[in-house]
Amino acid sequence: MRLSARNVLKGKVKGVVRGAVNSEVVIELLGGAQVVSIITNTSADNLELAPDVEVYAVIKASNVMVAVE
Repeated sequence: MRLSARNVLKGKVKGVVRGAVNSEVVIELLGGAQVVSIITNTSADNLELAPDVEVYAVIKASNVMVAVE
C-alpha cells in the first residue's frame, strides 16, 4: 500500500457502532489513544471490520487547528 497521506496510524478496532447509513469505528492505537472515524456501512462491510482487527487510520488534511487556553 502506498499513500500520499503523511499520517498513517496503526491500531486495532476496538468497536464498531452501526447506524442507519454510517458506522462509527473506534481504533485503539499503541499506548491506548483512540481515533474515531465515521465511514459508510458499505465500507465497514467491505473491510470486514470487527473488534481486534488490525487497521490503519489514514489522516489526510490540509489544515490542522491547534488551540490553547
